[in-house]
Amino acid sequence: MFHAQSRQELRSAYVAAWRKAQTGATLTPLETQIAQVIAEHPEYQALLEGPPEVLDAQFLPDSGVDNPFLHLGLHLALREQVSTDRPSGIASIHAALRGRSGSGHAAEHRMFEALAQTLWEAQRSGQPPDETAYLERLRRMIPG
Repeated sequence: MFHAQSRQELRSAYVAAWRKAQTGATLTPLETQIAQVIAEHPEYQALLEGPPEVLDAQFLPDSGVDNPFLHLGLHLALREQVSTDRPSGIASIHAALRGRSGSGHAAEHRMFEALAQTLWEAQRSGQPPDETAYLERLRRMIPG
């Protein structure tokens, strides 16, 4: 999705996509996805429309402030996984969670913890994400 970008470059891509969407400029397919996710999060829009300091802001876990870029990025990652059904089976899990929660967006929010935990474990171990463990975490969210 994004190639070897710095944190600031990645954040700039979110801000630029949102600005382009707000002005009616032509968007790339990725920018369209980014703008759609931002549109679903009015609580982050003022931040993205604000001063450029947001590109360098620290959103530390202990601060009590969610990292909007991480949140939006998790949505994008999950949407990519669901659209490609990779790992295999995630699309049906998403559909089941969407059916229970009423929306794809709400289902994604439920899935965040499993994705974040899987990514954290992969980063910590220096190994690729464990797709089997990830899918099992997600399946446990679906009542039997």
